[in-house]
Amino acid sequence: MFQSFEVTARPEQGPPRLRALRAEMAAEGLAGFIVPRADAHQGEYVAPRDDRLAWLTGFTGSAGFCAVLEEVAGVFVDGRYRTQVKAQVAADFTPVAWPDVGLGDWLRQQLQEGGVVGFDPWLHTPGQIHQIEDALKGTAIVLRPCDNLVDRIWPDQPAPPLGPAKVHSIEFAGESHDAKRARLAQELREAGHRAAVITLPDSHNWLLNIRGTDIAHNPVAHGFAVLHDSGAVDLFMAPSKLEGMAGHLGPDVHVHAPDTLLTHLAKLEGPVRLDRQSVPLAVAEAVGDRATWGDDPCALPKACKNEAEIAGSAAAHLRDGAALCELLAWLDAQPAGSVTETQVVTELEASRRRDNALQEISFDTIAGTGANGAIMHYRVTEETDTTLEDGHLIVLDSGGQYLDGTTDITRTIAIGAPPEDACAAFTRVLSGMIAMSRLRWPAGLAGCHIEAVGRMPLWLAGQDFDHGLGHGVGAYLSVHEGPQRLSRISTTPLRPGMILSNEPGYYREGAFGIRIENLLVVREAPALPGGDAHRAMLEWETLSFAPIDRRLIRPDLLERSEIDWINAYHAAVAEKIGPRVSPATKLWLDAATAPL
Repeated sequence: MFQSFEVTARPEQGPPRLRALRAEMAAEGLAGFIVPRADAHQGEYVAPRDDRLAWLTGFTGSAGFCAVLEEVAGVFVDGRYRTQVKAQVAADFTPVAWPDVGLGDWLRQQLQEGGVVGFDPWLHTPGQIHQIEDALKGTAIVLRPCDNLVDRIWPDQPAPPLGPAKVHSIEFAGESHDAKRARLAQELREAGHRAAVITLPDSHNWLLNIRGTDIAHNPVAHGFAVLHDSGAVDLFMAPSKLEGMAGHLGPDVHVHAPDTLLTHLAKLEGPVRLDRQSVPLAVAEAVGDRATWGDDPCALPKACKNEAEIAGSAAAHLRDGAALCELLAWLDAQPAGSVTETQVVTELEASRRRDNALQEISFDTIAGTGANGAIMHYRVTEETDTTLEDGHLIVLDSGGQYLDGTTDITRTIAIGAPPEDACAAFTRVLSGMIAMSRLRWPAGLAGCHIEAVGRMPLWLAGQDFDHGLGHGVGAYLSVHEGPQRLSRISTTPLRPGMILSNEPGYYREGAFGIRIENLLVVREAPALPGGDAHRAMLEWETLSFAPIDRRLIRPDLLERSEIDWINAYHAAVAEKIGPRVSPATKLWLDAATAPL
């Protein structure tokens, strides 16, 4: 199994660890210490060695941080995790609704007499620290970089990951790393930059057409890179990861031990481009006044997939859709009360594993039935495993990492007879998902300009959800990829080739959850009769194909055009997926995709 159901953190482990951390704070003369969920590469996902937030607090979400003071320890989580954190942390920790409450404002309230708050400069970006310092102006509170105090008290901290890297075939990459480096180097020269420091693993892995195994479910190899305006790259990665890859990397990629990074940075001639949102403060300080702020040079090129990457992703989604349909057919054949969440996850992974191109799952499968479905990023364990009962909905959010693409799809499934209020909410969620899928919009708009389209049916009913409508997805890379997002805070214009999720939802704590998700790729939209000839427009192409549970749909709440969209989508599912499934599943699929 790629997925484990082991309990990785327990609330009762937190209080003694918190006491040990406070003892270290006192020894250092600190009034506080910040523990983020981050590593030195500033990626979203961290290796076990860097999962300090979960080790200290018990909270296992993918975003957040803990601010430990002498008398209070605030665990800051966003709307996705406010239900989850209540169950995962002990009473010694205080959940804080972030970003509604910022760390700077919270520190002002808690440390009214002032004090020194420590932080690890490898785990925070300059932008993060400057934001906190701005909020602390006029107080006696001081932020001070220091050694990581959690590492001092973690006796069995795992070793750094050293999985081997591998070549990502040109068949799937669609462009050689020589061409990528030359293209991005030209952009550096045009900007007047001598070099750019790249800390995000998915960025330099994309640039060099390599993949790795250093992060569970994310095919990346940890390291740092410096791209020079000549197109040469200094790659700071453990040489043991790159054995046998000299021929692939070629003479213009120079490999160095990671612990020599700061020494090399000190010798760079400026201007050196740094991304304020992803570079660690320790790196920025090593570059010093030679630094110039700009975007990660790989971010947009990586986000705008070429035709080989899009074709690979589309092919992966068809095979993945077939695997999901085999699971859904199996699930419908099981009587209510006879199957648990872990059985669903195990059966789905077994279905995906029949594809030899599968390398990993793209994240721990979310299979939350009943009240567990209201925990947006629920991870089932041996202790929380729950039976699917009559009247439940199960939120099934899953994906695979295939050699040719990364998938992410969510379906909400009725177990037995679903409650009427759940069906009404499901139909509103579906209406929002359809609205976004059908959207055409002027080129130049960002996610923040169009995200509300997917929320409007819920808003009209006085309902909403506390996560973004969609995130970017990589090409056999991270399942969460920036800078593209469908979010009210995303200002990056959407461009052709970008792949994003479309996943509205609704969550009623203690009762049920709903989410429906397809992946979409941005395409140039053809001109329409009577349209503005001078105005470039964009539209979506759907990549994901699997039935939407007809038992949960209230047709009377939908417009005729929405019903037509569902019927056309289901006809496409039947056509594309039907030939790929077993005869028994084909019979189920025919019924599941019948017209409304």
